[in-house]
Amino acid sequence: MTVTQTHERVPAAERIAVRCVDSDVHPVPKRGELVQYIPEPWRSKFFAEHKVGELIYYDAPDYAHAYAMRVDTFPPDGEFPGSDPDMAFRQLIMEAGSDIAILEPGARTPRLPEAHQAMSCALNDWQANHWLDSHNNWHERWRGSICVAIEDPQGAAREIERWAGHPYMAQILLKAEPRPSWGHPMYDPVWAAATKHDIVVSCHLSRSNYEMLPMPPVGFPSYNHDFMVTYSLLAANQVMSLIFDGVFDRFPTLRIVLVEHAFTWVLPLMWRMDAIYEARKSKMDIKRKPSEILKDHIKFTTQPLDYPEDKTELTRALEWMECDKILLYSSDYPHWTFDDPRWLVKHLPKAAREAVMFKNGIATYHLPETVPVLEGQVRVF
Repeated sequence: MTVTQTHERVPAAERIAVRCVDSDVHPVPKRGELVQYIPEPWRSKFFAEHKVGELIYYDAPDYAHAYAMRVDTFPPDGEFPGSDPDMAFRQLIMEAGSDIAILEPGARTPRLPEAHQAMSCALNDWQANHWLDSHNNWHERWRGSICVAIEDPQGAAREIERWAGHPYMAQILLKAEPRPSWGHPMYDPVWAAATKHDIVVSCHLSRSNYEMLPMPPVGFPSYNHDFMVTYSLLAANQVMSLIFDGVFDRFPTLRIVLVEHAFTWVLPLMWRMDAIYEARKSKMDIKRKPSEILKDHIKFTTQPLDYPEDKTELTRALEWMECDKILLYSSDYPHWTFDDPRWLVKHLPKAAREAVMFKNGIATYHLPETVPVLEGQVRVF
């Protein structure tokens, strides 16, 4: 029992081609691990004072605050799934075959923009010290996210500047729930900072205080299953705002990824936007068909995959939407909705498999085309 694993923390000199980029993996801080990184005064006057049960918080009744994790991802030390980098490395990289994983940490989204920004700063420092450091990222497979609060655009821009040069920060991560929609010029400092450093901006769905959730016009949903469907409606509205409000005209190199909002709705949305554009383009400032703008600037992750009984229907939809241009593989590890890359690749059109599974990911996140060899790692291709 005196043998250490120090020798295993050195990457191999031999390298192998990247064949699977996972764009949605959720690391979770261990209990008490994040507090030290929250900047003052927010640590003391806000987060230390707002205990669970004191906040007005909405969640779908059947979600039960379990966060829907795979039962085999709970580590033996009693911490939460996603809190052990070594366990995640074994399950996701070695056993499932992902070559590079994009980490997307989540935490409470406070109503106050400055408090949310403080939490985002803490998540960034925590990632750098607990996942992206030489001890836990010795294999060079983890890539982090620069978490920002988009409702505090100036603070978000400063945080992007703080982390833009980090070798393992691959994207900017924000939430889609804050109002107004993304086309509003108030968010331009965020897009400006992203394009200045050529970093893609990703958005992951969130659960939060009641007034920040994606509420449909008819009110809050009753159950977790209909709650999850509302996220596609939220993403569709943000896509329309980005395009019709001219964000990509103001920032022609801006790139957006919508994570875990599903994607099969994109095809009819493109049809509808193009039809409206043809009918009213004389009254619009944009100069190209919305579908063309979308395919040039926006990508979507594969999980959750809407899977019809007739697989040929899915294949046709994927081909019609030109999935090789707009999709990125994602697993959603460690959630129970985890899509194993070896399973997912079989449901993609053959001509699009390499693009979706790794080529789009390499281009989107500016990733290397090779990584150190890991003896015994499962390979998707």
